Amino acid sequence: MQSSPIEIVESVTPNPNFLAWKFPTEDKEIKNGAKLIVRESQQALLLCEGNIADLFKSGSHTLKTENIPIFGKLKKWGFGFKNPYSADIYFFNTYLFINNKWGTPAPILVNDPRFGNIRVRAFGSFDIRIEDAERFFRQYAGTYTQLTIGELQSQLRDFIAPKFGEILSNEKIPVMEIAGNITEFSKKIEPLIAPYFAQMGLLLTSFIVSSVTLPDEVSKHIDTLSNMNMTNDIGRFKEFQSANAIGKSAGVVVDITMKKEQSDEAAKLRKLKSLFDEGLIDEAEYKEKKAEILSQFDGR
Repeated sequence: MQSSPIEIVESVTPNPNFLAWKFPTEDKEIKNGAKLIVRESQQALLLCEGNIADLFKSGSHTLKTENIPIFGKLKKWGFGFKNPYSADIYFFNTYLFINNKWGTPAPILVNDPRFGNIRVRAFGSFDIRIEDAERFFRQYAGTYTQLTIGELQSQLRDFIAPKFGEILSNEKIPVMEIAGNITEFSKKIEPLIAPYFAQMGLLLTSFIVSSVTLPDEVSKHIDTLSNMNMTNDIGRFKEFQSANAIGKSAGVVVDITMKKEQSDEAAKLRKLKSLFDEGLIDEAEYKEKKAEILSQFDGR
């Protein structure tokens, strides 16, 4: 027994993580004049004979063959026309998918104008949504009967890492600028990487660099400059180094002087004790002179 044609085509999102999914026709045909209901935050794509026939945004649509130009073309091509007809329908979620993680699985080699070739690792997140469902279908989702954001994330991570390194090199962005202000760097990198998402029909609404890992020697150098709050003032940096050197030298001099004074006082006390032991001074004189020597030492 032949099944009745589909008169209403609609689909509540089966999974909030779905980017795209195929409407289950189960070998049924679509009635000419059938209703297509596309909900808010959805788009629907109609394919006939493997060709994209039309893209439908939110609302109620009537699927009449005379309203869909491709059916006229198919008739001219010799496929003929019948009612009902066979077609594939794909739905897309066009709402925002947030906090998608990205990172560089291996360090990226970057040529920095100050430090030369260094290896950088970076991590962060991005927010995207489908802006052009037809382009997204053609460029990426066409081979899937259903596609989740998780499946796309793994693909995009492999896509972002080399693009991120390419942009760092092409734009000659110093690593000092990256490490010094990650928030501003994120704002700068977002418009540069957005066109690569647009090629797939995706709108990049936010691209965040949450952390950047630099080689230890570069990080230590940046930390030193940051602590002094003079990243761009090399003159003050040299003054700071000189002051450190003078301070250390002064500390050594003071230390040597104190040790010498301590040695002199000890010699005086030993001489005084020797005079007392030999009976040249009495006990009262010994105690008086000893107290005098110690008080001079404590008063310094």
